[in-house]
Formats: sequence, structure tokens, C-alpha cells
Amino acid sequence: MLFRDLNLNNFLWNALEDLGFETATPIQEQAFAPVMSGKDVVGIAQTGTGKTYAYLLPILRSLPYSRQENPRVLILVPTRELVVQVESELKKLTSYLDMRIAAVYGGVNINRHKELIAEGQDILVATPGRLFDLAVSRVLQLKSVQKVVIDEVDVMLDLGFRPQLMNIFDILPPRRQHIMFSATMTEDVNALINDFFNTPIHISVASSGTPLENIEQKCLKAPNFYTKVNYLIEELAFAKGYPKVLLFARNKRMADRLFLKLDEAFPGQCNVIHSNKTQNYRLNSIKEFKEEKIRILIATDVMARGLDIDDISHVINVDVPLFPENYLHRIGRTGRAQRKGTSVVLCSPQEEKNLEDIEALMKQDVPIIDFPENVDISKELTPEERPESKEIYNPLNRRQDDEDAPGPAFHEKKDKNKKVNLGGSYRRTISQKYKKPKTRGDKNYNKRNKRK
Repeated sequence: MLFRDLNLNNFLWNALEDLGFETATPIQEQAFAPVMSGKDVVGIAQTGTGKTYAYLLPILRSLPYSRQENPRVLILVPTRELVVQVESELKKLTSYLDMRIAAVYGGVNINRHKELIAEGQDILVATPGRLFDLAVSRVLQLKSVQKVVIDEVDVMLDLGFRPQLMNIFDILPPRRQHIMFSATMTEDVNALINDFFNTPIHISVASSGTPLENIEQKCLKAPNFYTKVNYLIEELAFAKGYPKVLLFARNKRMADRLFLKLDEAFPGQCNVIHSNKTQNYRLNSIKEFKEEKIRILIATDVMARGLDIDDISHVINVDVPLFPENYLHRIGRTGRAQRKGTSVVLCSPQEEKNLEDIEALMKQDVPIIDFPENVDISKELTPEERPESKEIYNPLNRRQDDEDAPGPAFHEKKDKNKKVNLGGSYRRTISQKYKKPKTRGDKNYNKRNKRK
């Protein structure tokens, strides 16, 4: 369906034409009317199918002009990078509209955000933590919010934002529209829907866990991390074959370790982003990657979640993710907007069970190709891959299931130490020792009994 066939106004049509967009994706087409109706909406679609525009277009179409100070639309996203991205897309779509938009997130001075809120806003894009801080400071009033969009809600729950979400829902107006889009549906997300959504309309373009058809997937078996690094150095040396590559690492340590090796092999062509990097460094790294000033970007799952970067030729999973859903979000960074993409996963023997879980979720196998013979097999192991050192004999460090091991450090108390705490021990002891006088006036009673 063409965007011209949707119930948009000339301002939005002109903005879409400037961006070069003519055809709506299935999720954008099916979600337009339900979101416009004002009912709660839950949408399921693969990563890279245009979920952001699926809720932005109907919201902008139905939002009337107003000059009130408090925001009327609240968009919650898990990461700072995603806040910046949604704000950028909003500004593109509202180039012909008089719409005030603000983006707030942690890691920067909150006073600047307070000034933005005080100027008056129509749409507020925020991370839950910074939004709650502004609401507690009384600078931000949420009494006028009509629509609440929760994007990448499963990441928010994984990052521990559930308490902030609950607190935010408590101070929002009771009558509001909830809109949620995701590529996967977890138990925690279902629980959130049951608690706060009012008979939502479910839109499912594809079943949860279905990858994009235009992504070519393949898997290579490698014995350890540094053998994977050797493979990457050999493969990425062909710059024309890998013009724009996004590499995923499981954690910050692995990402830094990988960056040191690749930056040495390809100086000036590689950057890394994770939560320990400063905000400006992360945003500049993404900007350089988008503008093709660098061709290799290393990221963790959380940092790259939801990022819309055009023309990523390859996504390489340096490890097999622990959660199968994360694999779908990773490979969804390529093959976006119906373009072709390639996904490569490097699997070690310890990660084969994770790969089986991914294949079970997708209901299809990832083709395995032969490992190149020209790549050196490294014997060096990371600290996580090294086997635990076992002592041959140490009587002070025995396992609990060892029959000859001593028992717990416990013994029965002696009789004299088996006392019962009855309270007021001092007064009771004194009264037992000196007895109680028969009458209050007989003050010499204890003295006479003691002499006897």
C-alpha cells in the first residue's frame, strides 16, 4: 500500500516524499487505523520492518495543534541512543508541522532538560529513569498525557526499569492510550500488558521469533574466542566485501578485547560502543558509522538495540547470545527496508546449546559452512574460557560431598552455657541472691537471713 492511500494529511505526505518513502510496510499499514482509533495496541513485527513509523504516523495525524505547556504524547525507550534516533525521525516527519519535541535521557545535566520542559512540549521522548527524575522534581507534569508509547519494552524490563515504569504509570492520567511494538513477546511483557492495557488490539505481521526472509544466515564453528578474532582479521581485510559491518559481543569486556585486536589490524576503521563509554563518544561513533567514516562497529546487545542504520552489509555475531530473542534483534540490524543482508554467527563448542535454542525459536536451522583452512587456530584462551584449576589434595579445601571432609563448624554447648534469655537478667539475679523482704518496712530482713 502507498502512503498516499493512508488517511494522512498533506504535511505528512510532503515530509514522506522528502524522505523518499512511497510504500508503507505491512506493520505500518495494519497499525494505522487501530492506533488512530484511540484503543490500546500491541504490535508484533520483525526488526527492521518500520515499527517506529507505524506508531509515529498515526499519532502525528491525530494530534491537534495546541499551545499548552504539558506534553500530550509520551514515548518511552530503553537507551539514550534510541531516544536520539526517535527524536531525529520525529523532526523529519514534522518538518511541515508546528510541533514541539523534546528528548530527555540520563548521562547529561538534568538542568538542561528542566529548561526544555519549562519551554512547553507536545511530544516527549525519554528513558524511564530520567523521565521519573523530572516528574519527581515537579518540573514535568504528566496530567495532559493522552498517548503512551513503549518501544523495546522487553529491553527495559531486562535492564531493571520495571520499578520506574510502575511509578510512571501510577502518576499518569487514568484515561490514556497505550501503544506497544516489539519483535518478540516474553512472559514479562505479557504480564505488563495484562496489568495496564485495556483490551488491546493485537497486530501480528509475523509470528514472534520469525527472522526476515531477505537475510542470509550462516554459521561457522570455531574452538575459541581468539580463533574467531583470527577469522575476522582474515575476512575483514577484504574491504569491498565488507563495506559496513556491525559486530556483536556478549559483554563489555569481550567488546573491548575485540576492539583492541581489530583496531590494531585496521587502524582508523573501527569503533566500539557500550555502557562504559561516554555519551558523546557513543553518539559520535554511531554518527561516523552512519556516514561511512568507519566501516566496522563493535557493540553490545543493549547499545545497538533498535538502532536504524542504513545499508549494513553484514552482522557478525562474535558469540552466540544466551537469549534466542537477542539473536533476532542482532540480525535485524541488516536487511532493513526490504534490502538484502548477511548474518554470520561464530559458534564455539560451549555455545552449541545456545544455537539450538535459537533454531528452535526460529523453527529453522542456521546453515553451517566450513571453517577456512587458511585461518590459524589459536591456543590462547580468554579468562572465561580457561578451565577451572583443581587442586590434587588440599585438606583445608574439601568438597561438601567428600565423605572424609570434616563436618560443619558446630558443637553442642556445655550445660553451663545453655542459658535461656528471660529478660531483665540483672534484677532477677539480685532478687534470687538476696531474696525479697517479707514487708517493705523490714529493711534488715536480708541482713538477718544472710547471717543465719
